[in-house]
Amino acid sequence: MAFNTKLNNLLKSDSRFVDDDGELILAAVQDAAWKVDRNLVKLLLSDPEIKAVFFEEIEGHWIFDVNKFIDYTAQKNFLDNSYTRFKNRIGLTIGGRYLRERGEVALVWPYKDCYLEGGQTKEEEKRKEIFFNEVLAQDEINRLLDPKVLTNFKRYTANSIEPVTGFRRDENGVIRENLIIKGNNLLALHTLKTQFRGQVKLIYIDPPFNTERDSFSYNDNFRHSTWLTFLRNRLLVAYELLTDDGNIFVHIDNNESHYLKILLDEIFGRENFINEIIWHKGREGGSSRSHSTSSSMPTEYQNIFIYAKNKSMRFWNPPLGPYKVSTISRIQKDEKGWFYTRGRMGRTPAAWELKAGSGLKTYVSDRVDLDKEAVIKLLTAKDAQYVALGDVWSNDLIKNTKETNYDTAKPEGLLRIIVEAGTNPDDLVLDFFLGSGTTAAVCLKLKRRFIGIEQLEGGINTAIQRLYNVVQGKDNKGISKSVGWKGGGDFIYCELMKYNEAFMDRIQAAGSSEELVQIWREMAEGSFLNWYVNPAMHEEAVNDFIAIGKEPNGLEKQKRLLAELLDKNQLYVNLSEIDDAQFDVSEEDKALNRAFYGEWYNA
Repeated sequence: MAFNTKLNNLLKSDSRFVDDDGELILAAVQDAAWKVDRNLVKLLLSDPEIKAVFFEEIEGHWIFDVNKFIDYTAQKNFLDNSYTRFKNRIGLTIGGRYLRERGEVALVWPYKDCYLEGGQTKEEEKRKEIFFNEVLAQDEINRLLDPKVLTNFKRYTANSIEPVTGFRRDENGVIRENLIIKGNNLLALHTLKTQFRGQVKLIYIDPPFNTERDSFSYNDNFRHSTWLTFLRNRLLVAYELLTDDGNIFVHIDNNESHYLKILLDEIFGRENFINEIIWHKGREGGSSRSHSTSSSMPTEYQNIFIYAKNKSMRFWNPPLGPYKVSTISRIQKDEKGWFYTRGRMGRTPAAWELKAGSGLKTYVSDRVDLDKEAVIKLLTAKDAQYVALGDVWSNDLIKNTKETNYDTAKPEGLLRIIVEAGTNPDDLVLDFFLGSGTTAAVCLKLKRRFIGIEQLEGGINTAIQRLYNVVQGKDNKGISKSVGWKGGGDFIYCELMKYNEAFMDRIQAAGSSEELVQIWREMAEGSFLNWYVNPAMHEEAVNDFIAIGKEPNGLEKQKRLLAELLDKNQLYVNLSEIDDAQFDVSEEDKALNRAFYGEWYNA
């Protein structure tokens, strides 16, 4: 068999690379190659002849030659058939397929094939965002996404705040700690990937809604295309962190919900879409203006999209809502012993398991041996009666759980429904827009493990204090009463170690031109500047800089200028540079990073 034919047939065995006509989608293949997609690499390694062409052996390790593979598949004769030539000449395709053939909508926007570091702090608002093209700036992206040095470790327990001396792991070597990480969430996610790829059972995120009402105005106001790039970069790595049976919940409002749905379809697969939850939270304060003074209608709901990593393997505990006594007369029992109600829409599986003396549970599993009268007796005897929730959730579901001591728009009762639906006790939950810490607080109270990421100073401080109160048993708000929370558990706090980010902090805190000139001098001496910036501080340049400071709002102008000089790709210290003397990483932090990363420490 000719090599071309063999390679084509092998690639076509992956359904992601084949269109409805059974033809190879070259753009999808090359996109996977640039990303060094694990499944593509495994596929290519499966054939000895193909492996010998595109892989190089180095000391017993096979290294994928991405450039060679791209060059080979880009040859005009690789797919030189009439089908491909015709489609290329006609054009109007995306990913090698006509829009009408795709059966879906594809999002295309400026910077789609780029990485956006996406700073979230007030200080970073002063600098212009940089988009790194995935093909042209691969080295820059590699540096940007390299695992980072972690520092400032603390363990919070019910009794005290203690030094971290190590990390609990399971029998497979997987870290089993509750973690709160301060730092840019894209970089923190890639740092976590080394240890937690395929380990997260549930992801819940409440990203910025890209509206003027956001509690923090992200850089560049996150104009539409920038916002999409920002979310895409983070969702791609989130996909890698999920277990094969995991779920992701993404909370949004109608400002970007339709675009987000298509973006999620592209990343998680349209076939893995589960549902869109409508949370009827009631009118927002800012939306209650009279129709005579506003051209918009009041907003009363938000959206929560649910996707599975793999729908066929998906884990799910059906969430429960109030049970209506009027439906009790329709209770029936099937051949497996499961009770259900039958309405006009046909059979609706019940979301409970009933056993004599045990009352109501939150799932269906073992066969139950009760008759209909016994079920009705149990249901009517309880104070709270529940059935499986539909896709419209009202605030009645979470009444008496909304009040907390923290400024958060997401009540603990809402997160309880989500966490219980997607996990069992001791499963791992991730929230990389942690905010005030609602997700982590609920996980503690429900005995789930969690990882939270937050960069904003106010958010991280609030979350830490809140979670410390939870482990100490001082938090009697939210769901505490309903779950009988008395305290317990612990969590570890750490930070991505600042590099140029430290200079950003100093720039924003500076009070004079003289202080800024000294910071500039230290930046230049330490080679912390962008590659295109002249490190030499000529006297004329210094004089011009000082003159700018004398203009109206001059100090702010000077700060913006210095922020632009910094290499934004080096806001944090890469793990590969942990032994570099200029970063002055303590021996204690080196030991803890070695314990956290394991084999990755010296990779």
